[in-house]
Amino acid sequence: MTEFVRTPDANFADLDDFQYPAHFHSWQDMRVHYLDEGPQDGPVMLLLHGMPTWSYLYRHMIPALVEAGYRCIVPDHLGFGKSDKPLDLHWYTIARHTEVLTSLLVALDLKNITLVCQDWGGPTGLAQAAMMPERFKRLCIMNTWLHHDGYEYSEGIRNWNQSWQAGGRFDLTCPDVGLLLVLSSGLAGPEVIFPALAEGRAPALAGEAETVYRGFSAPYRGLPDAAFNGYRRFPRSIPLDSYDNGNAAAQALHYRTLLAADCPSYFIWGCSDNVFTEAWGRTWAERMGASFDPIPAAGHFLQNTHGPEVTDLLLKRIAAESD
Repeated sequence: MTEFVRTPDANFADLDDFQYPAHFHSWQDMRVHYLDEGPQDGPVMLLLHGMPTWSYLYRHMIPALVEAGYRCIVPDHLGFGKSDKPLDLHWYTIARHTEVLTSLLVALDLKNITLVCQDWGGPTGLAQAAMMPERFKRLCIMNTWLHHDGYEYSEGIRNWNQSWQAGGRFDLTCPDVGLLLVLSSGLAGPEVIFPALAEGRAPALAGEAETVYRGFSAPYRGLPDAAFNGYRRFPRSIPLDSYDNGNAAAQALHYRTLLAADCPSYFIWGCSDNVFTEAWGRTWAERMGASFDPIPAAGHFLQNTHGPEVTDLLLKRIAAESD
């Protein structure tokens, strides 16, 4: 039996901006949470999160996509959101996250999928499109990457990786990662966020800052330190120093496969991201023969800060396919 914890439902009860019914997929002896919103017979939007977020990241996009007639499937990786959280740090690998996601797509028999992916949702989600192309209609790629020979890891991603190593800034007991989304949203400055993180205390927040913090901290509030291992493992699985945990050989295969894919691909990019830079996004889009829609003011978590704009850009690109 896998040793895991399950976040109490009460943690999510006060999220007034995210009151969707929970659905669960069984994988081995654990539950994988996902949202299933919109018409059951509609084309599928598969919306994938990364680190340190969960399906709440897509709260600004789901309503408009459902209104446009899409069935939105929005899973939480194991270790995140409402999904169960294995306690063993070494349980977490990118190959395993990928396998779990594959099992969900197959169990729901999802077809006609538009993949929307960002951060670690890229390597886990693009793996599905590379290996099961018959299920996918198009790709929407945002601020992510696939490891491959010659890929140059930015200073931003190297710093992120190092911050989670022993002695790094986030090498903490119960690291309050929800604060990072407040910071990245521009709702509080580093002089507020980093001391609070280091000291293990929640700063005084109000208004939108408090709402964002409550939403992104809901999955782990009150849980033991080992429940944070999913968060710890993603940054330490970046192939620049963790080739195996990052499933780097498979990522390289998926990268080469998708360069030759014939489905429409749209890049929507937060250009203020110092992790996955605008230059990298444009290079990748050009290699794939894809469109590139920049959002200059958006950073890494563009769904969180510019969700309606991302949705509008994507729907316009889809509408233009028939022109």
